[in-house]
Amino acid sequence: MTERPLVSLGDLTWDVLAKPDTLLLPGGDSTGRIELSGGGSAANLAVWARRAGPARAVHFVGKIGHDRFGELAAAELRAEGVTADVIESAEHPTGVILGLIDRRGQRAMLTGQGADWELLPHELPSEVLRGAGHLHLTAWSLFRDPPRAAALHAAQLARAGGATLSLDPGSFQMIQSLGREVFLSILDRLPMDVLFPNDDEARAMSGRGDRQEAMDWFRTRFPDALIVMKLDEDGVLIEGPGQARVQVPATTDRAVDATGAGDAFGGAFLAEWLTHGDAARAAQLAVQVGGWVVSRFGARPPADEELRARIAAHGGRPA
Repeated sequence: MTERPLVSLGDLTWDVLAKPDTLLLPGGDSTGRIELSGGGSAANLAVWARRAGPARAVHFVGKIGHDRFGELAAAELRAEGVTADVIESAEHPTGVILGLIDRRGQRAMLTGQGADWELLPHELPSEVLRGAGHLHLTAWSLFRDPPRAAALHAAQLARAGGATLSLDPGSFQMIQSLGREVFLSILDRLPMDVLFPNDDEARAMSGRGDRQEAMDWFRTRFPDALIVMKLDEDGVLIEGPGQARVQVPATTDRAVDATGAGDAFGGAFLAEWLTHGDAARAAQLAVQVGGWVVSRFGARPPADEELRARIAAHGGRPA
């Protein structure tokens, strides 16, 4: 592993995913599928970058509670080959996310504000960040302070060391709650190289209902960034400096659970893009990985031969 590492900073949580067999009614009961596992957008992306590009070292930086959930979540990361640079808090528990999955595979998330929301600038592993080849952030590290100051300082450290920077906007609902202009003013402090909005986040940020118009807005607002707009069953729309606008189609996988599919897409995209710089080629791999994830339950289903074949067939190097 000679390349400088990809570092993903942000949330490492314990996920509780629930997919009821029938509609949940007030005061009622139902059966369904429930899964417990390590999660968090930034941690998920680190796992998928490692799975899709094992020749590159991947680090995760974040904060967990000094508890069993945090211990298990960090152990899962390390078992995937991700170096987990985690700070343990005695004051705050490890964050927990409840994900409710409907019959179409779409998810709604309830995020508990645990230790991952309490990361402070002085707790950052400065040498890891200065030595990064790329730093990925999610907007979950920006919606509140803390951990906003830590995320912004991490970006400064990584940039000073020559790293590129990417951001996932995280949640259209949180953008709306914070306020569009406030959110954009925070992003103006980040010299982003890659931005990963999904369809809903693109509308919330741009104020445009049409995807092409939204892309026009992004290219004007963030002229130096590669925009990678995730469009679910319509694939991905890409444009950036030196990259003409192109749409890469999605796979035909049947949606079972959309949890973590965007993180898987982002991790696979970065693993490939950082290798050769071809965004369209990286997106072809990323839609294959995202499609595989959405057709299974959970954000990090166990890798199988089909996944490894998809990665190998589209330029990646499967773990």
